Amino acid sequence: MRIRPVLTLATAAAALLVAAPQGSAAVAQTPTATKVAACPEMALTLAAHQSANATVVHISVTNRSQRTCTVDRIPTVTFGDLDGAALPVPAGESGPYRIGAGKTAYAAVRAIVDPADPEARRVDSITVSADPSRFGRTFTAPELGAGDAVLVWEPVTTWWKPSVAAADKALGLK
Repeated sequence: MRIRPVLTLATAAAALLVAAPQGSAAVAQTPTATKVAACPEMALTLAAHQSANATVVHISVTNRSQRTCTVDRIPTVTFGDLDGAALPVPAGESGPYRIGAGKTAYAAVRAIVDPADPEARRVDSITVSADPSRFGRTFTAPELGAGDAVLVWEPVTTWWKPSVAAADKALGLK
Protein backbone atom coordinates (compact mmCIF):
# COMPACT_ATOMS: atom_id res chain seq x y z
CA MET A 1 0.00 0.00 0.00
CA ARG A 2 1.27 3.42 -0.92
CA ILE A 3 1.08 6.21 1.67
CA ARG A 4 0.49 9.76 0.53
CA PRO A 5 2.16 12.55 2.42
CA VAL A 6 -0.32 14.84 4.15
CA LEU A 7 0.36 18.57 4.18
CA THR A 8 -1.20 20.79 6.74
CA LEU A 9 -2.51 24.16 5.62
CA ALA A 10 0.34 25.93 7.43
CA THR A 11 2.95 23.69 5.78
CA ALA A 12 1.43 24.26 2.34
CA ALA A 13 1.32 28.04 2.82
CA ALA A 14 4.93 28.11 4.01
CA ALA A 15 6.01 26.01 1.02
CA LEU A 16 4.26 28.38 -1.37
CA LEU A 17 5.87 31.46 0.18
CA VAL A 18 9.34 29.90 0.07
CA ALA A 19 8.86 28.77 -3.54
CA ALA A 20 7.34 32.07 -4.72
CA PRO A 21 9.60 34.66 -6.34
CA GLN A 22 10.44 37.60 -4.08
CA GLY A 23 7.96 40.01 -5.73
CA SER A 24 5.09 37.52 -5.57
CA ALA A 25 5.66 36.81 -1.90
CA ALA A 26 5.32 40.50 -1.08
CA VAL A 27 2.05 40.73 -3.01
CA ALA A 28 0.71 37.55 -1.43
CA GLN A 29 1.34 38.94 2.04
CA THR A 30 -0.41 42.30 1.40
CA PRO A 31 -3.52 41.65 -0.69
CA THR A 32 -5.36 44.65 0.78
CA ALA A 33 -2.57 47.13 -0.01
CA THR A 34 -4.33 48.13 -3.26
CA LYS A 35 -7.83 48.35 -1.77
CA VAL A 36 -9.25 51.86 -1.84
CA ALA A 37 -11.94 52.99 0.60
CA ALA A 38 -15.42 53.98 -0.50
CA CYS A 39 -15.93 57.70 -0.90
CA PRO A 40 -17.65 59.30 2.08
CA GLU A 41 -21.01 60.65 0.91
CA MET A 42 -20.12 64.11 2.22
CA ALA A 43 -17.05 64.16 -0.08
CA LEU A 44 -19.12 63.71 -3.25
CA THR A 45 -20.86 66.31 -5.38
CA LEU A 46 -23.48 65.02 -7.82
CA ALA A 47 -24.63 67.05 -10.82
CA ALA A 48 -27.09 66.43 -13.67
CA HIS A 49 -28.35 68.35 -16.70
CA GLN A 50 -30.17 67.75 -19.96
CA SER A 51 -27.73 67.30 -22.85
CA ALA A 52 -28.16 68.87 -26.27
CA ASN A 53 -29.90 65.60 -27.17
CA ALA A 54 -33.34 65.84 -25.52
CA THR A 55 -33.36 62.09 -24.78
CA VAL A 56 -30.11 62.16 -22.75
CA VAL A 57 -29.19 63.49 -19.31
CA HIS A 58 -25.53 63.93 -18.38
CA ILE A 59 -24.60 63.17 -14.79
CA SER A 60 -21.36 63.57 -12.90
CA VAL A 61 -19.82 62.84 -9.52
CA THR A 62 -16.88 64.81 -8.14
CA ASN A 63 -14.61 63.58 -5.36
CA ARG A 64 -13.95 66.66 -3.22
CA SER A 65 -11.77 64.76 -0.74
CA GLN A 66 -7.97 64.77 -0.54
CA ARG A 67 -7.70 61.04 -1.34
CA THR A 68 -8.62 58.65 -4.10
CA CYS A 69 -11.78 56.78 -3.16
CA THR A 70 -14.38 54.60 -4.86
CA VAL A 71 -18.03 54.78 -5.88
CA ASP A 72 -20.05 52.03 -7.52
CA ARG A 73 -19.04 51.71 -11.18
CA ILE A 74 -22.71 51.93 -12.21
CA PRO A 75 -24.57 55.08 -11.15
CA THR A 76 -28.04 54.49 -9.74
CA VAL A 77 -30.62 56.61 -11.58
CA THR A 78 -34.31 56.48 -10.68
CA PHE A 79 -37.20 58.42 -12.16
CA GLY A 80 -39.78 60.22 -10.02
CA ASP A 81 -42.13 57.78 -8.33
CA LEU A 82 -41.58 54.99 -10.90
CA ASP A 83 -40.24 51.62 -9.76
CA GLY A 84 -36.79 50.50 -10.86
CA ALA A 85 -33.67 52.20 -12.10
CA ALA A 86 -31.96 52.79 -15.42
CA LEU A 87 -30.25 49.62 -16.65
CA PRO A 88 -26.49 49.69 -17.20
CA VAL A 89 -24.94 49.74 -20.67
CA PRO A 90 -23.06 47.51 -21.02
CA ALA A 91 -24.81 45.09 -18.70
CA GLY A 92 -22.71 44.28 -15.67
CA GLU A 93 -22.39 43.86 -11.96
CA SER A 94 -21.71 46.43 -9.30
CA GLY A 95 -18.08 47.02 -8.46
CA PRO A 96 -15.73 49.78 -7.40
CA TYR A 97 -14.80 52.73 -9.62
CA ARG A 98 -11.84 54.83 -8.46
CA ILE A 99 -12.07 58.59 -8.49
CA GLY A 100 -8.91 60.54 -7.74
CA ALA A 101 -8.83 63.43 -5.30
CA GLY A 102 -10.56 66.42 -6.89
CA LYS A 103 -11.49 64.42 -10.01
CA THR A 104 -14.87 63.99 -11.70
CA ALA A 105 -16.49 60.96 -13.36
CA TYR A 106 -19.28 61.19 -15.93
CA ALA A 107 -22.17 59.08 -17.16
CA ALA A 108 -24.88 59.50 -19.77
CA VAL A 109 -28.46 58.43 -19.16
CA ARG A 110 -30.83 57.84 -22.07
CA ALA A 111 -34.26 58.25 -20.52
CA ILE A 112 -36.20 57.48 -23.69
CA VAL A 113 -35.39 56.54 -27.29
CA ASP A 114 -38.34 58.28 -28.99
CA PRO A 115 -39.95 61.29 -27.26
CA ALA A 116 -43.11 60.66 -29.34
CA ASP A 117 -43.47 57.14 -27.89
CA PRO A 118 -47.11 56.83 -26.70
CA GLU A 119 -45.98 54.68 -23.76
CA ALA A 120 -43.64 57.37 -22.41
CA ARG A 121 -44.06 58.19 -18.76
CA ARG A 122 -43.67 61.71 -17.45
CA VAL A 123 -41.88 62.32 -14.16
CA ASP A 124 -41.08 65.55 -12.40
CA SER A 125 -37.62 64.50 -11.19
CA ILE A 126 -34.75 62.05 -11.35
CA THR A 127 -32.58 60.88 -8.47
CA VAL A 128 -28.90 60.10 -8.98
CA SER A 129 -26.67 58.19 -6.57
CA ALA A 130 -23.04 57.18 -6.88
CA ASP A 131 -23.76 54.14 -4.70
CA PRO A 132 -27.01 52.12 -4.53
CA SER A 133 -26.85 52.05 -0.72
CA ARG A 134 -27.06 55.86 -0.52
CA PHE A 135 -29.92 58.27 -1.10
CA GLY A 136 -28.19 60.43 -3.70
CA ARG A 137 -29.54 63.73 -4.97
CA THR A 138 -32.86 64.53 -6.62
CA PHE A 139 -33.00 66.90 -9.59
CA THR A 140 -36.33 68.39 -10.72
CA ALA A 141 -37.15 68.56 -14.43
CA PRO A 142 -36.64 72.37 -14.47
CA GLU A 143 -33.26 71.98 -12.68
CA LEU A 144 -32.20 69.55 -15.40
CA GLY A 145 -33.31 71.92 -18.14
CA ALA A 146 -35.94 69.42 -19.25
CA GLY A 147 -39.00 71.70 -18.99
CA ASP A 148 -42.00 70.52 -16.98
CA ALA A 149 -41.27 66.78 -17.11
CA VAL A 150 -38.69 64.17 -17.95
CA LEU A 151 -39.97 61.64 -20.48
CA VAL A 152 -38.93 58.11 -19.62
CA TRP A 153 -39.35 54.68 -21.16
CA GLU A 154 -36.79 51.85 -20.87
CA PRO A 155 -33.98 54.05 -19.52
CA VAL A 156 -30.32 53.04 -19.64
CA THR A 157 -27.18 54.48 -18.06
CA THR A 158 -23.52 54.13 -18.88
CA TRP A 159 -20.93 53.16 -16.31
CA TRP A 160 -18.90 56.05 -14.91
CA LYS A 161 -16.42 57.32 -17.52
CA PRO A 162 -13.49 59.77 -17.42
CA SER A 163 -15.24 62.29 -19.74
CA VAL A 164 -18.64 63.32 -21.09
CA ALA A 165 -17.47 62.32 -24.57
CA ALA A 166 -16.62 58.80 -23.36
CA ALA A 167 -20.03 58.51 -21.69
CA ASP A 168 -21.81 59.66 -24.87
CA LYS A 169 -19.74 57.20 -26.93
CA ALA A 170 -20.82 54.36 -24.63
CA LEU A 171 -24.44 55.19 -25.51
CA GLY A 172 -23.60 55.27 -29.22
CA LEU A 173 -23.85 59.06 -29.44
CA LYS A 174 -21.37 61.22 -31.34
